[in-house]
Amino acid sequence: MDPIAPDLQSVILCEDVRTEVSGAQTLVGVIGAIPAPQVPIGFFKLCLWTRWCGGIGRFHQDSRLLDPDDETVAEAAIDFNLQEIEGSATNVHFFGGVQIRKFGVHHVEIRLDGDMRMRFPVPVVRVNQPPPGGTVPGVFQPPPAGD
Repeated sequence: MDPIAPDLQSVILCEDVRTEVSGAQTLVGVIGAIPAPQVPIGFFKLCLWTRWCGGIGRFHQDSRLLDPDDETVAEAAIDFNLQEIEGSATNVHFFGGVQIRKFGVHHVEIRLDGDMRMRFPVPVVRVNQPPPGGTVPGVFQPPPAGD
């Protein structure tokens, strides 16, 4: 049977993906923008969760995080198989040790067998440095140690 290219049902950039005992996945720290008082800013790990459906065959997914100049910040690839048209494949790319070195609009790209299937913006925006003991509105600040 000839392959049928799948549809990209969903893509989520987040800080972690955890698999529960039930097999369900929990996405932690969904990212729509990255607020930072300064760059570079480092991430121990970023995850890209994708779900493909409606296809049959063996496929190759490439994913990249690009800076505002379209230079690659992180990339990963995976081969996957869809055996039936009603099936789906969930892929998780783990990008380790990511360094964001510039403010501006970064992009995530997802390619299937070399063809662009999605490109979306991830703004890295400057926020004011909080005063000592203060917080920046809209940015989570963990409580001080010992509280």
